[in-house]
Amino acid sequence: MDYVLGIDIGTGSVKAVAVDAKCKSFGAFQQHYSFTSPQPGYHEQNPEEIWNAFKKSMDGLIAEIGNVPKAISLSSAMHSLIPVDENGKALAPMITWADNRSSEIAKGLRSSETGLSIYKATGTPLHAMSPLCKIIWLKENDPDLFSQTHKFISIKEYIWYKLFKEFKIDYSIASCTGLFNIDLLDWHTDSLNITGIDSKMLSEPVQTNYTKFLESGIAVVIGASDGCMANLGSGGIKPGIAVMTIGTSGAVRIASDKPLPNEKAMTFSYILDKDTFICGGPINNGGIALQWWIKNNIKHELGETDYEQLFEEIAGIRAGSNGLLFLPYLTGDRAPIWDSESCGVFFGVKLEHGKAHFSRAVLEGICYAMYDVLDALQENAEPIKQINISGGIVKSDIWMQIMADITGKDLVITQAEDASAVGAALLAMKALGLIHDYSDLVNKMPKMVKPNTNNGEVYLRNFRIFKTLYSDLKNTMHEFYKMNL
Repeated sequence: MDYVLGIDIGTGSVKAVAVDAKCKSFGAFQQHYSFTSPQPGYHEQNPEEIWNAFKKSMDGLIAEIGNVPKAISLSSAMHSLIPVDENGKALAPMITWADNRSSEIAKGLRSSETGLSIYKATGTPLHAMSPLCKIIWLKENDPDLFSQTHKFISIKEYIWYKLFKEFKIDYSIASCTGLFNIDLLDWHTDSLNITGIDSKMLSEPVQTNYTKFLESGIAVVIGASDGCMANLGSGGIKPGIAVMTIGTSGAVRIASDKPLPNEKAMTFSYILDKDTFICGGPINNGGIALQWWIKNNIKHELGETDYEQLFEEIAGIRAGSNGLLFLPYLTGDRAPIWDSESCGVFFGVKLEHGKAHFSRAVLEGICYAMYDVLDALQENAEPIKQINISGGIVKSDIWMQIMADITGKDLVITQAEDASAVGAALLAMKALGLIHDYSDLVNKMPKMVKPNTNNGEVYLRNFRIFKTLYSDLKNTMHEFYKMNL
């Protein structure tokens, strides 16, 4: 059987998905790994552990299928940073996107003209997640490591070096570093100046269809970032279609033929290929907020039935949770507020509110946060008519209905399998001439969720309060955050 292997290198696991000649996924293999947090705000991983998981996923799925793929293509989580020596050996643990140690640096950049200029040139939000801020932090706080580093690379570059002994970075991963000029397609001079490095300390940027061959003759396409690949794998590459992904965190993204900067909301503009930018914003608190609620307020040990029970219980609660609102900023948040010092809040609590009201309010709060990003994107993009949905949310009909009602848009499930891995496979298929146009891949009979207009009116009123509530509490949140350091 002819097939292409898409491999997504995620924050918690590597997942390989096989896609056949008809662009249908038919097999998957997943390998998990851990992270460490040696200090508050730190989030680190062992890149060698991820490399081993990559090999196990790739080899495991190929063994299950019984024959080798025509090609392998890579998707990867964004914003990771690994200092390496000239032989590609890691000199320290990998700093992931979730690491917050450089938050003060990011805050300073957001309030400066230099920072805003870098944001416009690179398309990368000024946040602790970005390699730009991480490198500055290392320069200021670990000068010995900084001076010993031959190159600063991402996890995909680490794996690419293991495969081919060359330092290459695709335009997509480069475009989410804060170091790459997305118009000139080269490392950005102002970013290099403030980090104190030169372009020799970074990999050579290449197109996302850049291809090398393993000794076995299998083509390997370097691919793009997981967010861009998720849009491709979910069919979100046409104007008027947004893609929402809710896993542990969440993101809203749309395709565009040009960057779509928004200084206030600081939405991102990342490169998919030479013709397409994927623009949007990430939130911190997706499924992690729901997991927190169930684990700490309902049941300490989580199982699949616990989620199902919660969804059943909230079905009898009307839209708006009877006047109960939840700000889901349990880990601070990124777009559109970019506030690491914000916190979670239940608002409007009364005697009549029971467990099911709180449970529904948590789900609604996550959806409000996602809609807040969509609302910012729509300021300078074509009107959004449809949302293609992926991630853990697709397992719950009621959660999808809440999202449809809050956004007022049709929700479409186009890809039940891992969208980023499938997107990687599709990119490789186009790169190798196996398909000619992504638009031909749209699911003709997708599962669709229509919004309920009556619920939508309730949610629109509540969303206005949701936004006002954060604005009114922002300074108090910051004061309280500093009191509890």
